[in-house]
Amino acid sequence: MKTGPDFALVASLIGDPARANMLTALMSGRALTASELAQEAGITPQTASSHLAKLETGRLVALEKQGRHRYYRLKGPEVATALEGLMGLAARAGHLRVRTGPKDPALRRARVCYDHLAGDLGVQMLESMLHRHLIEERDDTLSLTSQGRQAMARFGLDLALLEDSRRPLCKTCLDWSARRSHLAGTLGAAILSRLFALKWARRETGSRIVSFTPRGEKQFAALFGTRRRQAANCAVDSDIQKNA
Repeated sequence: MKTGPDFALVASLIGDPARANMLTALMSGRALTASELAQEAGITPQTASSHLAKLETGRLVALEKQGRHRYYRLKGPEVATALEGLMGLAARAGHLRVRTGPKDPALRRARVCYDHLAGDLGVQMLESMLHRHLIEERDDTLSLTSQGRQAMARFGLDLALLEDSRRPLCKTCLDWSARRSHLAGTLGAAILSRLFALKWARRETGSRIVSFTPRGEKQFAALFGTRRRQAANCAVDSDIQKNA
């Protein structure tokens, strides 16, 4: 008798094209209705309900009820991490969608990966934090340095609150488009939320795309670029204080 986790069931659930499209839509971190997910998958609401029941039984999605409305979201960040990893594997193996559109460059540049920043800017952010010794990597494990803790506190994050979670504070997530890692964990989620709160960036309606304002892009580059100027740092700190 075979032992160990049975990933064949999970693989079969993800492997269906309609279910894969619905799971991808839920990578935005938002809860969506069965009708919205049916549109994403290009199937009827009745068929979508059948697929969602299987995904719920397989513990890949969770159902939330609010009054008469029923919403679905990914079961947790580990599901999002697995999906992002599979996207990267598919991209490296050459299994790409035949039809591309104008949104593709924007998705590759900056997007939501469940609850943190992904895409080129997400990768840039992690590489910058590693380069500036805000985060250190040992044995494939990320940790926030004392210098990083000070920087994140100045950015307006409550690290004590972030560390009071079952999720790791810092974690890598392999980016399917950049094919390098971006920052996940509670810190990655908090940074993205802070970018939205400061109005440096916003999430496009009905999409995973994250769009930066001209000012926000400049401030983001000052904080998470590979090179920083002292004048830029002062301007960023002042801007953060005004929006605190």
